[in-house]
Amino acid sequence: MRNSLLVLLIAIAALSSCNDQLVYSKYKPIKDGKWQMDEPVQFEFSEIDSTTTYNVFLNIRNDDSFPFSNLFLIAELEYPSGNATKDTLEYKMAEPTGEWLGKGMGSVKENKLWFKENIVFPETGVYKVTVSHAMRKNGVVEGLHILEGVTDVGLEIEKSTQ
Repeated sequence: MRNSLLVLLIAIAALSSCNDQLVYSKYKPIKDGKWQMDEPVQFEFSEIDSTTTYNVFLNIRNDDSFPFSNLFLIAELEYPSGNATKDTLEYKMAEPTGEWLGKGMGSVKENKLWFKENIVFPETGVYKVTVSHAMRKNGVVEGLHILEGVTDVGLEIEKSTQ
């Protein structure tokens, strides 16, 4: 009886923690945690309600081998019509003390980073989001060809609460 009650409580807790605003969530692993500059990560999604506003997040999982305290990304949103918007984004990944931001225990941290806020997807069809890193070392013009320490890149779309 006691074990059955414990299982029931765990199930209720798990179900209540689900995000009912979540519309899309997908991760793509980065081979060996070494993100090649010329190998962008691409996500595709469709069947999004054109009358609802959404928040779009880029999710980055990094481990202790990530050598920077910030992260520069280039993210492109392509509409079904072929029109596209491209943004260069900067995110803080660590405190000045070196403590990683994000959630998670152990050496891997997950950061949920804002990409688009209160956006509407007005067209019917397949949308594409392409993400690549744009990291470089201080004082060096050429970008870093291999970024170590990023283990996964994800895209998450949630219904906006506004």
